[in-house]
Amino acid sequence: MSFNSNDARFMARAIQLARKGWFTTRSNPRVGCVLVKTINNQSQIIGEGWHQKPSLAHAEVNAIKAAQANGHDTSGATAYVTLEPCSHVGKTPPCAQGLIDAGVVKVVCAMTDPNPQVSGRGFDRLREAGISVESGLMEQEAIVLNAGFIKRMTLGLPRVTAKTAISLDGRTAMASGESQWITGSEARAEVQRLRAQSGAVITGSGTVVFDDPSMNVRDEAIIPAPYFEQPIRVVIDSKHQVSPNAKIFKGQGSCWLVSGAVRDDAAFSQNVTLQTIEASDSGYVNLESVLRKLAEDGVNDVLVEAGGELLGAFLEKGLVDELQVFMAPKLLGNAAKAMANLPFNSMSQAIHLELRDVRQIGKDLKLTYNRVD
Repeated sequence: MSFNSNDARFMARAIQLARKGWFTTRSNPRVGCVLVKTINNQSQIIGEGWHQKPSLAHAEVNAIKAAQANGHDTSGATAYVTLEPCSHVGKTPPCAQGLIDAGVVKVVCAMTDPNPQVSGRGFDRLREAGISVESGLMEQEAIVLNAGFIKRMTLGLPRVTAKTAISLDGRTAMASGESQWITGSEARAEVQRLRAQSGAVITGSGTVVFDDPSMNVRDEAIIPAPYFEQPIRVVIDSKHQVSPNAKIFKGQGSCWLVSGAVRDDAAFSQNVTLQTIEASDSGYVNLESVLRKLAEDGVNDVLVEAGGELLGAFLEKGLVDELQVFMAPKLLGNAAKAMANLPFNSMSQAIHLELRDVRQIGKDLKLTYNRVD
């Protein structure tokens, strides 16, 4: 397919629109759509839309409604969409049919939908209606928009980002467990955004017992936004150490308390769901099974905020897609706790990471790594 500069400009705008749903689309993909029509020999945007929340109208429908509300006739228009229009009936009508009914004559798409219910069928439906379809424009940018959704659709697992805050000598807490605060306020604000873009935040019983964190989103720039919902707070508690009075179970949003054996739920508040997940040979909860359960519940993106034991377990089992390390210009000493407990004895066991991004956040450094398999 050959695309021109106008095509790129309109698709870039569609990707911008998709990002407006960054914190709210949750189980659905982030999608943007731009409707373009030639008016007075110039290509002009007549309607824009993006997907805001599951069960609400999709990007294509919102763009059509916006164009019509502004008095534009959508017949003969070209639609620029970041993801293949859906062809099945879910909580909303199929977008492919909506474009057909609107009289669109051409659809330019960034990528094919990885959802098996859609994949290729939306394009087929459009072509059967006589609409020209082109795909692949700014595909990599579209993939970044929905990396978690793509992984869940193709592998049945959510995308996992692990976050940790360390000192310059790689320590996360003093030997006593004291850890507040290693990094500065700017880095902590960045973590708020990481939580907000995640469908679930996972931590361990040790963190809950020692730090008693809330693990919710408190950023006033995010939580008042329309349709924002708190991520599921997930506590891995293999040994039943966590108190029902822990802060993490308070406030808005749902919580999962995960262990390997059935426990009495009478002491826990109504927003807490007790999940029994089979234990591994070591007696600890099978972490991959936890992730698969979250994927079944529609979670695309997971943030792991945990101490060295649980973080080490996620890393050792190859379950982390991205590691974000916030490094503070401090030295905590050799008695302080290490970033991750990894029981390795030789270099052959080392986990290899690829540095993808480095940036300064306040006085701290944010290092982003991908795992190299």
